[in-house]
Amino acid sequence: MTVALYRLFLRTIARRGRLAALGGLGLVGVAIALAVRGSDEADAGASFVNGFGLVVVVPVVALVFASAVLGDTQEDGTLVYLWLKPVARWRIVAAAALAVATVVFPLVGVPLVVAAALTGDGADLIVGTAVATAVGLAAYSGLFLWLGLRVRRSLAVGLAYILIWEGFVARAGDTASRLAIRSYTRSVLSAATGAEFELADVAQPWAVVVPIVVGLAALALATFRLGRQDVA
Repeated sequence: MTVALYRLFLRTIARRGRLAALGGLGLVGVAIALAVRGSDEADAGASFVNGFGLVVVVPVVALVFASAVLGDTQEDGTLVYLWLKPVARWRIVAAAALAVATVVFPLVGVPLVVAAALTGDGADLIVGTAVATAVGLAAYSGLFLWLGLRVRRSLAVGLAYILIWEGFVARAGDTASRLAIRSYTRSVLSAATGAEFELADVAQPWAVVVPIVVGLAALALATFRLGRQDVA
């Protein structure tokens, strides 16, 4: 049953137009990396990964796919049939999360790591990019999967979180910054490369542990929500 659910959710989110549009971001990243290569500016590669990868690509791609995996099935009525079946709610959420991971990790992680390598800034940047991307996708995917189940206009709400909260409000103080996933991904990249970024002040290993816990907690909330909401 879990495999069948996984295949259903994968078909739901892995649409050609969506894959082509968001996969194009990876190609843009590779092109920018080639332009950055050989730059005399200090930490140019890390700044590129931070500004393009961690600020734009990672959260936006995770939002588009994760918010749709349960959100789309809820809107088109498919979720009703899944909800009525005698299957544990956690299995539905787990299958949905696995489908999202199957799409976003290759679609985002591979191009960003390749782009980091193409900048020529060394192994530290490659490792930092890989780890920061992985923990960022884990947190954003779990959070936005729950959001897609919780609110109807999850794409707009998710963009508001990315653009307004993480982009502006998080700069207001320590408490606000700790509620921004971007603070943790930046801290991972900063620790790996030595580059300095705004909000990148979370100590290791918390910069890795906290996003993973956030992602898992969001999946738990989605399971709780799915078990108690009326999806009809």
